[in-house]
Amino acid sequence: MNQGQLITLEGIDGAGKSTQLTWIKEFLQRRGITVITTREPGGTSLGEELRAILLDNNLTIHPETETLLMFAARREHLDKVILPALERGDWVVSDRFTDASFAYQGGGRQVKKIKLEVLEQWIQGRMQPDLTLYFDVPVELGRQRIGAINSTDRFEKEQGDFFNRVRAVYLQRAHEFPDRIYRIDASQSFNEVQAAIRRILETTLFSEPNA
Repeated sequence: MNQGQLITLEGIDGAGKSTQLTWIKEFLQRRGITVITTREPGGTSLGEELRAILLDNNLTIHPETETLLMFAARREHLDKVILPALERGDWVVSDRFTDASFAYQGGGRQVKKIKLEVLEQWIQGRMQPDLTLYFDVPVELGRQRIGAINSTDRFEKEQGDFFNRVRAVYLQRAHEFPDRIYRIDASQSFNEVQAAIRRILETTLFSEPNA
């Protein structure tokens, strides 16, 4: 394959998606693919500065301000990292992308969907990930996993109702975009989750499964 692909990983905090990112990169590299791993918010110098602001526990940020900062970071991310990599034929694996904005700012913060759709169209047009892996866990389990972390950021410290709204939007988007978003039961063991990822990658991105 000469065409670059964008794979995004999504899920509530504590879903375990970040722990699988390195394995996905290595899986693709074994097939001779050049892989760029990145994250949102972040991925660029400006994006990382905005990330620090967005995750700062000491700040109170209006939901719409938060949304605009997320999309500002995404615009830089697309311009500096994602689009150049895809044009080179490289593959990009990103820890979160626009689905997270619909889930966290739309569901969690209850910013109106139409506002998110306008920003999505403005920032990325019709550009969408080639594949999205949605790591789904019950909110209670995600919170247990987060509870084991010594320090939590501004999102991780949110309460169960917030994450229930986030998860509900993720599930709705998986229903709306079944050709792109694949749900993985992330409450399974580490090896079972990896096996599910492998099956999805082989059947959706490669013409010769198990090659």
